[in-house]
Amino acid sequence: MTAATAPLFWRDPALAFVEARTIADGRNVTYTRHAHEHFSIGAITRGRSYYHHGTQTFEISAGTLVLMNPGDVHACNPIENEHWSYHMLYLDTAWLTDLQYQLGFSTEQGYRPFNTPHTRDPLLYNGLLELYRMLVDEQAELLQKQSALVSYFSELQERLNPSPAPVREVNHKLERAACYIREHCTQALKLEDICLAAELSPSYLIRAFKQYYGLTPHAFLVNQRIQFARSQLRQGELIAEVALAAGFADQAHFQRTFKQHVAATPGQYRDRLKPSANTPHWPPATRPLNG
Repeated sequence: MTAATAPLFWRDPALAFVEARTIADGRNVTYTRHAHEHFSIGAITRGRSYYHHGTQTFEISAGTLVLMNPGDVHACNPIENEHWSYHMLYLDTAWLTDLQYQLGFSTEQGYRPFNTPHTRDPLLYNGLLELYRMLVDEQAELLQKQSALVSYFSELQERLNPSPAPVREVNHKLERAACYIREHCTQALKLEDICLAAELSPSYLIRAFKQYYGLTPHAFLVNQRIQFARSQLRQGELIAEVALAAGFADQAHFQRTFKQHVAATPGQYRDRLKPSANTPHWPPATRPLNG
């Protein structure tokens, strides 16, 4: 991957709940199916690609917005050798949930998921492009960026206005298994340890976990390790130390797996984050909405 095609990342410690990235040439950028703990939204700015979302596959093109709820298994990959590009924003779920609550779009049950994986709404599409330009603009004031974020995601809620998603029947034992994996993701877990924590047989766990979460227990574990590694890299930790701390057998394995999930090497991810000058941390959406 050349410097021209490498992913560009943006982050600002004053807006720690949001991260942005851009891919100028996605022909050599491929992902394995994965999920995030945060909400993701992206704008396809050129060309076409495949968008795998859950069990569905869509062909998307410039002018399309893609949306991924936290936990949605997805991947966007090139169509043959077509040149395509995109911008992505990643929002901490807690921030977006707070905004939804302020707007009356969520209840005490917490985050309200979007029920559409993509849209070609021109107002929302162009709005995301403008929001991205403002976030990466070093001359834009913090207040401008804060206001633009609240304004855009308020508009997103109001225009898409998702109906309440069907409540998935809670399987407390499977959720105990997932919780155990999250809490011990940097360790060398054994199947019997997860089964013991969840009080489930191995055969049921393996079959039901993927139906419930969209990932096998092992894929879920690896995904959690990558999320852990991202947080460590954002703090500037050494890649070799992050690989070890995240539970990978060696740095080469970590490098390959990280690139499959993030479409960038750990070094590219860490070094291309572009923090602005240190400014006081802005609390969740409550303050600007009430201010």
